[in-house]
Amino acid sequence: MTPDLMESGAQRFAKSHGIVLAEQTESGGRSAGYGRPTVQGEVDVAHGRILYLEDVNVSFDGFKAINKLSLDIAPGELRCIIGPNGAGKTTMMDIITGKTRPDSGTVYFGSTIDLLRHKEAEIAQLGIGRKFQKPTVFEQLTVFENLELALKTDKGVKPSMFFQLDSAQSDRLAEVLQTIHLAASVNRMAGLLSHGQKQWLEIGMLLMQDPKLLLLDEPVAGMTDEETARTAELFLTLKGKHSLMVVEHDMSFIRTISEIVTVLCDGSVLAQGTLDEVQADERVIEVYLGR
Repeated sequence: MTPDLMESGAQRFAKSHGIVLAEQTESGGRSAGYGRPTVQGEVDVAHGRILYLEDVNVSFDGFKAINKLSLDIAPGELRCIIGPNGAGKTTMMDIITGKTRPDSGTVYFGSTIDLLRHKEAEIAQLGIGRKFQKPTVFEQLTVFENLELALKTDKGVKPSMFFQLDSAQSDRLAEVLQTIHLAASVNRMAGLLSHGQKQWLEIGMLLMQDPKLLLLDEPVAGMTDEETARTAELFLTLKGKHSLMVVEHDMSFIRTISEIVTVLCDGSVLAQGTLDEVQADERVIEVYLGR
């Protein structure tokens, strides 16, 4: 991660949180707090970024799906990603989660974890959760059982056979049920839930893993207006506690939840700003929104 970009990220993070950074020092221009040792299992966000991509490139059979893509997200931020089909949104998520390896570029989780050195399962364990457009839940199990299965526990045969929730796990499960609006459906079979409720359940399963960063692909596609409104509520509740990257086409939904919107086109960032700013951008109108 380049020092100038790390420093600018720190400045942005500090400004948004009302923090006054220390003056630069002779030992490299960073405040003393940045020299703290990394704690095992902790994502280092001292430089104001939880996700950082720089000059990332991916080609498939000569087609450049990602083209010098640079993007960063602050801790606790809810970032919306929009763009036309084929803009590179899914490929970007594939790169972050280890499903696709870029030809070149830098991808960091916090300031110390190089995601390109890790496999998919390891990245999930590091604290990055991904939800695809189509909900994937265990339909023959209850809502409770789906969430219980998603807990971070030893999944070996013997531990699974004798597993019992402790008080902390029970409290966490109850908290997640409230968060995803499914407390009243705790004993209902997942297969009997509405489309929107299945989406919430899958998000709940991710939350049981306590992720630092959530990647959500078209989460309100196929939802009713009421379900969409409640999903917006849910995301705003998660904001600050988790960092969220939301890929969506529903502009009214984006308006409800967004602060910063990034527009992708041809595998790179075309524009970035508030929704009003990007909607007024002539380039965005031309390639995505239309006239």
